[in-house]
Amino acid sequence: MPSPPFGSRRLPIPALPILAVVATLLACLTTAAAPAAAVDQGQGAGQAQKQAVASGTGGAAATVDLLATETAVDVLRDGGNAVDAAVAAAAVLNVVEPYSSGIGGGGFMVVYDAERKRVGTIDQREAAPAAFRPDVFAGIPFAERVTSGLGVGVPGTVAGWELALDRYGTTPLRSLLQPAIRIAERGFTVDQTFADQTAANLARFRAFTSTRAVYLTPGGEVPPVGSVLRNPDMARTLRLIARGGGKAFYEGEIADAIAETVAHPPVAPGTTLTVRPGLMTGDDLARYQALTRAPARSTYRGLTLYGMAPPSSGGSTIGETLNIVEGFPMGGLPRAEALHDWLEASRLAYADRGRYLGDPAFVDVPLDGLLSKGFAAERRCHIGPSAATSPVAPGDPTPPYDGSCGASARPAGEAAPEGPSTTHLTVADADGNVVAYTFTIEQTGGSGIVVPGYGFLLNNELTDFDDPPSANAPAAGKRPRSSISPTLVFDGRRPVLALGSPGGATIITTVEQILLGVVDFGLSLPDAIAAPRISQRNRTVTDAEPAFLTTPEAAALRARQHAFAAVAEIGAATGIAFGPGERLTAAAEPVRRGGGSALVVDPDQG
Repeated sequence: MPSPPFGSRRLPIPALPILAVVATLLACLTTAAAPAAAVDQGQGAGQAQKQAVASGTGGAAATVDLLATETAVDVLRDGGNAVDAAVAAAAVLNVVEPYSSGIGGGGFMVVYDAERKRVGTIDQREAAPAAFRPDVFAGIPFAERVTSGLGVGVPGTVAGWELALDRYGTTPLRSLLQPAIRIAERGFTVDQTFADQTAANLARFRAFTSTRAVYLTPGGEVPPVGSVLRNPDMARTLRLIARGGGKAFYEGEIADAIAETVAHPPVAPGTTLTVRPGLMTGDDLARYQALTRAPARSTYRGLTLYGMAPPSSGGSTIGETLNIVEGFPMGGLPRAEALHDWLEASRLAYADRGRYLGDPAFVDVPLDGLLSKGFAAERRCHIGPSAATSPVAPGDPTPPYDGSCGASARPAGEAAPEGPSTTHLTVADADGNVVAYTFTIEQTGGSGIVVPGYGFLLNNELTDFDDPPSANAPAAGKRPRSSISPTLVFDGRRPVLALGSPGGATIITTVEQILLGVVDFGLSLPDAIAAPRISQRNRTVTDAEPAFLTTPEAAALRARQHAFAAVAEIGAATGIAFGPGERLTAAAEPVRRGGGSALVVDPDQG
């Protein structure tokens, strides 16, 4: 795509934008102990009420956090476009949701350029350092991979922001970072979700002097709900990036600090954790590049879906699963039968994901075959009336395809577990540009290691690699396979849905279940997001939220030999539905992860 799209204006935004109260009702279900009321939290504090659904015109945004959503909508109101708003909101999430995302990690962005009527994607996935070897994790327990320098990949977020703004943006990065800088300086109020996530990581956070200093009280405890957490080191880091751009992150003092932290983690005296040093150097950081990639394109019941191509497995696995169930009249079946067909299709698609998906710079990914209708028909014939026994074997996506249910390929290996954290935001502007952006530091809290003096957590994304000889085995410079699935859905040339979710390997099934809810089951986007979730990923059991386990469908699926494992929650989606007359409905989670935030520029009245 030639540059610069979305027009040529480059507009500053104010450091402290103010939002009017949005009147739309819900449509569905460091550390400082100062009182929140005594602190000016900056960016939009207290100007809007948190709500999970908003409808109107002029642009929309949905994230997991009110401050981030306010930031996005303020950017839109001040003349920025959807990409500008997404970057500004992401920077705020870097401060207020630091355990799930940030400049110490990476992600994937799908962008619709309304002027050129094209969809593009940006790969800002973390990469293995040059010294990384295929056997680097051999014999190392997974827990020691997670909380270590060894699991840290070269961060891609800042490079991704710069690339996105260079290709699509209208506002300088230095301006877009100002709201996040202000919040980092003045602080944000600790809510129950933040406190719970801190508590879940307490042992890991206590293990590092730098992490204790930023995210725990002086006594090494969880900051109380209602207190205000300030991060002046983060503010300083963002100022350096605002002045010097990506070069300030990938070269110079920040890069030197990252490399030093990875090689010599700042372990607190007395910790009992085994913390292994990593292999990243300053040269690895200087070499990193975010990449543009062609989207993974598939179709479903006359709609066109655009998602992430490898090294993400999101676009291919969603496309394959929906291709398989397209052969069933999902909306006309009893709900339990439709869910059975989808669970079995997902089981098969995850087998293929485990066999074939990896970084396309290192392995030949048969993407066209995986997304072909012929391969889907071949896989569909493996779905019987009862649940299959996992792990099922992958198929062969090489044409010609055989619908006779012949022998499959070798059995699938066990995939590396993926962290359940991550965050997703969705933005659309008045000109019709759309962004679906999912970004992460892997596990909740990433590696657990804050870069001393710079205030941000480092990822542990390299734990997403599988053991050799998988297509997703470690290698120098390789990007580990991801499940991140930002997705845009079009009816002809008109966008109708944009969505995504965090949740590790469950991201794919969360997006699929929302799509099935809207397309096949006639749910609104807010209702599809709120519905109880299940997730089958070629495992012996299907994960299920407690609200699903009490339904008649759960009982009917058990009669078909499905076994369930209860999990507290699956995913934390956001999305935007595009209606007639330029009307937008932004939707976030009503409850999961403490509930998300949706806003529109010009809300419906009444």
